[in-house]
Amino acid sequence: MDMISFGKVFLELVFGRLPRLPGPGEEVFTDEFAISCGGAVTSAAAAAAAGLRAGICTVLGDDVGSLVVTEHCAAVGVDITPSERVAGPAAGITVVLNFDGDRGFVTHLPPVPPGRPAEVERWRSVLRAQRPSWCYLHAGVEVAPFLRDARELGCKVMLDTSLGDERDREAIIECVRLADVFVPNADELVRLTGEGSVESAVSAARAWGTTLVVTRGAAGAVVADRDGSVCEVTQGVGQVPVRDLTGAGDNFAGAMIAALLRGASPSDAAVAGNIAGSRAVSLLGAVGDVAGGAQAGAGWPLRSKVFQAMAGVPGPLPR
Repeated sequence: MDMISFGKVFLELVFGRLPRLPGPGEEVFTDEFAISCGGAVTSAAAAAAAGLRAGICTVLGDDVGSLVVTEHCAAVGVDITPSERVAGPAAGITVVLNFDGDRGFVTHLPPVPPGRPAEVERWRSVLRAQRPSWCYLHAGVEVAPFLRDARELGCKVMLDTSLGDERDREAIIECVRLADVFVPNADELVRLTGEGSVESAVSAARAWGTTLVVTRGAAGAVVADRDGSVCEVTQGVGQVPVRDLTGAGDNFAGAMIAALLRGASPSDAAVAGNIAGSRAVSLLGAVGDVAGGAQAGAGWPLRSKVFQAMAGVPGPLPR
């Protein structure tokens, strides 16, 4: 397999163009709404759209979120065989509230049943069995052994991070040192390094010895390669209406992996990432509206009985 994305998946309920966030007891109306899915599926779908044989390693249950992710993966050509199937709920549920050019989230993660092995340990067994050319995942306190396995097997790693990970700064930096490419956004890198600006954060992070690609939204990306070169990449950034920033970084990463696998330099691969990220922010949801079919850009019909009922799709449900 060319690429596997490791991590959780989510069913997204996305509300766009809110005039403001509601306070306690208040109700705010919006004309824009989409049902989407995100998490590990986002980067894999972007890689598949660029022509890679891409898969996800996650946990899928019998809940509606897992069903939506499964159907979307089948439609866009993402392999779910590296994933574990379990009874009960497994996918997270995220409500995305877009307002004033930013977002807020409310997320529920189903509790992990007692006795289930640590997810990273299963990732390691999948890594050894599948040996993908590239892996994409987020850094974490238990991720370093996985990254060492990948290095030993010759599998390249693109590593991301999230706001809040700076609480485990030393563990995250250890993960970064073991990766081939680190793709934080500007805010994430500033917090992780503790520096006061993106420029000083890039300088500090270069000492970790990993190719650094800092995503900056409409400003493109900064690429600091291992050869010591640093450049700004703005090519590929589209002039699009920004509807939802959710999943832009994951779309960037999936497209960049596809370009790197074909031999592009990190700066040239960042151009492909900029194109994918620009397209992503023009849609509602990390992968776009999966309930709207071709009209919303998803291009595939719903098959799930439960999901069709949720989405209000007219007509009889399939048996």
